[in-house]
Amino acid sequence: MATAIAPSTPLRKALGETELLWMMAMLMALNAFGIDAILPALDALAADLSVSGNDRQFVIGVYLLAGGLGSLVPGALADRFGRRPILLGAVVVYIVLSILSALAPTYDALIAVRAAQGFFAAGIVALPPAIIRDRVGGDKMARMMSLIFVIFLMVPAIAPTIGEGILQIGSWRAIFGAMAVLGVVMGTWVYLRLPESLTDENRQQIHLRTIGANMGRALALPSTFGYVIGSALVFGALFGFINSSQQLITETFGAGDIFPLVFAICAGSMAFASWSNSRIVERFGARRVSHTALFAFIAVSAVQVMFAFQPEEHLWVFVPLMATNMALLGFIGSNFGAIAMNPFFNIAGAASSAHGFVRMTMAALLGGAIGYAFDGTARPLALALLASGLACLVLVLLSEKGKLFGPSDAEMGMGR
Repeated sequence: MATAIAPSTPLRKALGETELLWMMAMLMALNAFGIDAILPALDALAADLSVSGNDRQFVIGVYLLAGGLGSLVPGALADRFGRRPILLGAVVVYIVLSILSALAPTYDALIAVRAAQGFFAAGIVALPPAIIRDRVGGDKMARMMSLIFVIFLMVPAIAPTIGEGILQIGSWRAIFGAMAVLGVVMGTWVYLRLPESLTDENRQQIHLRTIGANMGRALALPSTFGYVIGSALVFGALFGFINSSQQLITETFGAGDIFPLVFAICAGSMAFASWSNSRIVERFGARRVSHTALFAFIAVSAVQVMFAFQPEEHLWVFVPLMATNMALLGFIGSNFGAIAMNPFFNIAGAASSAHGFVRMTMAALLGGAIGYAFDGTARPLALALLASGLACLVLVLLSEKGKLFGPSDAEMGMGR
């Protein structure tokens, strides 16, 4: 049954749980569209702006890295001034910088604008978990975040196809124009329908010491630290795939004509996994589900390494393995995030920002390094996937004091 949320005006129908989930998912998808829609246009962009080799990946990498750095800002502001005004501000800036990206005269100018866009758009990603945490905690939050990821991941699955379609009738610049249009749609929806979820008693003062203390608490708790860093590592490997995916599919496997389809299969597998997670997580618990998925992720990554070092790897082998590992990330990501956020109801904004900063910055740096290591084969990516999975397992073991597959948050009495 949907949980009614107080409307911003008495005459307006209350925002229900279903609409809230769709809104939060599409906000996060707006950010994902800013990453994935441009992938099919990297060749055209590189030719138009005289960019060579792996340097074209910076259009993606700098956006991800700046987004990680920007994650430090919106949560603390949202804990003081509320979720709604900070979220609306982030969407407005996203729109303006999308337009400036479309008008960029040089590659250096485009990179500068993309860095600013990633930085200020961080609120679009950092605030939805805080808005959800304002209402629920524990395994229910994991279920809701899984449903959000189902909707959110539909956009990465189709964004390259949309970008390819735009290229058929316009240039790569038109893709940034489409980002601006979608930003206007989302900004209007948030303005008209989203009420403030931060209560007066949970508002925090804007003092550097308070902000630093809150973020420090969100990162220092041993039971959550391993989940934050561990998810950064495995998603860093995913970012490595995103950064190099266009070159990998086009150059290594010679399948550039079906690149949108390949990307859709991989991203779609994450969406299906997130939906499956939403159906089982409250029954089995976020820990049991995510720990099982992590072991499977390591096993599949080992198989990827084996095939990557064969004399000639085939696309029909690479795609099922990559899609399987991306599906497993669907069971890992939302559950790790919910476990890490659960102890921080009173400082959900600061915690979301701190976690987002560490996850995104580390993942973007790692992903950029993996992508830039592209050597015409899938070997750097396969090795990175395996190494990140093993390191993640060690970190989770430390957070759980060596005991995996623990009880659910409800069983532990950790839910709100």
